[in-house]
Amino acid sequence: MTTQAAIAGQVSTTAAEIYDEFFVPALFGAWAGPLCNRAQVSPGQAVLDVACGTGATTREAVRRASPGDRVTGLDRNEGMLAVAATHADEIEWVEGLAEALPFADGEFDTVLCQFGLMFFDNRAQALNEMRRVVRPNGRIALSVWDRAENSPGYAEMIGLIDSMFGAQAADALRAPFNLGDRHEFQKVLNAGGLDAAHITTEPGVARFASIREWVRMDVRGWTLSDFIDDDGFEALVAAAEETFGQFTNPEGAVEFPAPAHIAVWEHH
Repeated sequence: MTTQAAIAGQVSTTAAEIYDEFFVPALFGAWAGPLCNRAQVSPGQAVLDVACGTGATTREAVRRASPGDRVTGLDRNEGMLAVAATHADEIEWVEGLAEALPFADGEFDTVLCQFGLMFFDNRAQALNEMRRVVRPNGRIALSVWDRAENSPGYAEMIGLIDSMFGAQAADALRAPFNLGDRHEFQKVLNAGGLDAAHITTEPGVARFASIREWVRMDVRGWTLSDFIDDDGFEALVAAAEETFGQFTNPEGAVEFPAPAHIAVWEHH
């Protein structure tokens, strides 16, 4: 069973800073463009980014906007928003729940959600809320990670953590992949009224400067610190460096496939 922190994606401000400094360039930043492309984000739109984290996708939406366009990032996590606010003054940052969006009906042309749906307490309610706040002819675009088995580095890391620290720790790292099965993803979309959404699976690549940095991000920038202390961290680094050579180049940098599903729903 995962901890409630793992389910909700709650992190401290310090973890949010690590997340922003390392996870965004390693994993999340590369997906902001494809998600905005699929959503057809363009000048003149009001855009809401739900579960915005430190704002990688929100900032991409701003880059595609005209001056004065409304771009809003919402997250339940105060630590994430504190870091997000250091990047962009023109974005409206709002603390709130996806299941109870603090906006009126039809306020936005586009609603984005990058790698957040997996962690919502009530996914169907969150999707219904997204539908409520999007205007007619608007779009909702969501991304979720493909199955862990299709991201070989994480499949191996989950197995290693399970063997060293137990199932609960492994489940905390497995949680981001829990909508990786396309049929399960479609069921969740259907339950939230997005049954007409179009799903594509797109390739991606995870890149880390080294195995140590990869482990540091997973342990210190996510929720594994609940399970792995400093000694455990060093032991995990040593074990990963010994067994994960297939994911590193001669300089020690890490790279492996990390595909994701993107769903787009149009409000007709």
